[in-house]
Amino acid sequence: MPGKSANDEDRAAVPLSQPRQEEPRLDEVATRGYFQFMRVVGLKELKNRLSEYVRIAAQGERVLVTNRDRVVAELVPPESGRALDVADAVLADLVREGILSPPLNRSISLSEPTPKMPLSALLKDLDGDREDR
Repeated sequence: MPGKSANDEDRAAVPLSQPRQEEPRLDEVATRGYFQFMRVVGLKELKNRLSEYVRIAAQGERVLVTNRDRVVAELVPPESGRALDVADAVLADLVREGILSPPLNRSISLSEPTPKMPLSALLKDLDGDREDR
């Protein structure tokens, strides 16, 4: 019909016997926004207070690093499952990249190396080498 709008058709499509859905009440909707708060810091400020911003990132917050109002880096918390020790994390990254492969038999334990000579003999030999200089 010429005088009807799309809204008029939508209203007519709902039978009168069905109750109209009410808008969600305030206590039934999200109480926070959907955008996560993110800190932004300039390079100079980051340089002056680096340990503070690293601590913030370690606690789970993202920190955007800017240079002349342009985002150039992001400090983020470590990924879940990331090894806490640096050596373990580096090895895990090398395995993930395919450079290293994990050991085939993990049940083999490495024993402590046995000394080739007693410490006193080693020190005596070292002193002898130094006397020649």
